[in-house]
Amino acid sequence: MLRNTIPDTFKVRQLTLDDVEKAYQLIAASQLHWFGKIEITLEELRFLFASPDIDLATAGWLVLTPEDQAVGYMLMEHVQHARNIVRCTVHPQYLDYGIGELLLEKAEQWARQQIPLAAPDLRVSLRAFCNNQNLAWQQLLEQHDFQPIRNFWVMGIELAVAPVAPQWPENIRIINPTPDILHAVYEADEDIFRDHWGFISQTYEQWQYWTTKRQSFDPALWFLAMDGNEIAAIALCADEGEDGGWVHVLGVRRQWRRQGLALALLQHTFNEFFRRDIHSIYLSVDAQSLTGATRLYERAGMHVVKRSTQYERELRGGKELGTLTLEE
Repeated sequence: MLRNTIPDTFKVRQLTLDDVEKAYQLIAASQLHWFGKIEITLEELRFLFASPDIDLATAGWLVLTPEDQAVGYMLMEHVQHARNIVRCTVHPQYLDYGIGELLLEKAEQWARQQIPLAAPDLRVSLRAFCNNQNLAWQQLLEQHDFQPIRNFWVMGIELAVAPVAPQWPENIRIINPTPDILHAVYEADEDIFRDHWGFISQTYEQWQYWTTKRQSFDPALWFLAMDGNEIAAIALCADEGEDGGWVHVLGVRRQWRRQGLALALLQHTFNEFFRRDIHSIYLSVDAQSLTGATRLYERAGMHVVKRSTQYERELRGGKELGTLTLEE
C-alpha cells in the first residue's frame, strides 16, 4: 500500500547536472528489477539531462535517503506548454515509501503551472510512458486517474543468415547524407511524420540535438532513398553497441508510398547491419500506426519484443496539439 508522505529522514530537492550518476544508479536498479537488464547508459542519461528543452532547475526532483542514495527521480518537459511529459523512477526497494505518490503529485502541480502559458485554445495534458513490465508505475498512474491512450512496441529481428536483397522501385538510388543536405533530411523527416499519431513539429535545432549530436550518430548508417534530387524516403540508423542495431527513423514521403520502397529500405538496413556483423536489429513503432507500419515490419520478419503504453491525464479541454488521424 502506498503511503501519502515519505519518511521525514528523506530529502527531496531539485535535480542538477551533478546528480546524473546518482540518478543513473537508481534507474539502472529499477530496470534490472523490472526488465532484467539495464537499457540506458550513463552517457545517454547525461545527454537527456543536458537537453536544451529541459530546465533541471525547475523541472527535476530527486529523493534521497539519509545515506544520500537516490531512491526517487522525476523529470518534466513540455511541448508548447500543452503536452507535458513526466519521467519518473522509484527504486524497487522503496516502492512502499510514498515516493512515487509524492513525485507524481509534484508532476501534476508543475503541469498545471503550464496551463496559463499554453495557447488558450489548446488541450493541456500530462503524459507518461510505461513499459508494461513495470507494474508499480502502471498501478501508480492508474491510481492518479491516468488513462491508457496508445500502445507502442519495440520490434526486433535476429539475422542468422544474410538477409534478402532489396528490390528497389524504378529510379531510386541510395546515398548517405553529407553536412550540406542535413536540413533537407530534417524537412523530409518532418514531412513524413506529420502522418504519425501524436506528431508535433520541432525546430531544426531540436531535431539536430536528438539526431546528429547523439554519441551514436554515424552518417554511414543514415540512408536516403533519392528520386532524382528529391528525398523520397529515409532510414536513420545507429549501432547502439550491446543494444544492437537500431532503425531509429524509417519513413516514406506520401507520393512514393505503396511502391515497396519502405520494405526495400528496411531490407537495405538489415543488409548493412549484417555486413557489420550486427545481427540483432530493433525499432520502435506505434502499435496502432496510422500508416500500417507494423504490418510492414512483420512482413520483413520482425516480431514484438517489448510493449509499452502511453498514459494521459487531461488537465484542460481544447484542440489537440498533435496529429490524430491521417489527413486526406
